[in-house]
Amino acid sequence: MKKIISTPEAPAAIGPYSQAVSVNGMVYTSGVIPVNPETGEIPEGSVPQAKQALTNLSNLLKAAGSGMDKVVKTTVFIKEMNDFAAINEVYESFFTSDFPARSCVEVARLPKDVMLEIEAVALE
Repeated sequence: MKKIISTPEAPAAIGPYSQAVSVNGMVYTSGVIPVNPETGEIPEGSVPQAKQALTNLSNLLKAAGSGMDKVVKTTVFIKEMNDFAAINEVYESFFTSDFPARSCVEVARLPKDVMLEIEAVALE
């Protein structure tokens, strides 16, 4: 059974998609960007943006009955590969052990001109 996940604790969808979908014990998130869901503001710089995006992702997973400790795969889209090491440090702080599988790709442009976007697959 498919369940649509939505929370005000993560940025609202800016198109015809759901924040996340839960099906057969798995949670699939859409790309999460570093927008503060309360103010709509986007922090400056890759490190603050990584913190905000991962906080948003954590909040979205919590709303789905999951959590960062249940993430099995992430995809990280970054605007500048030179920010890879700094983003990695922030990323590592959100996972306690047994890191999920991950892909990381540099892209030309992201929604709202943010510096990164993260999507995840997690167990419920």
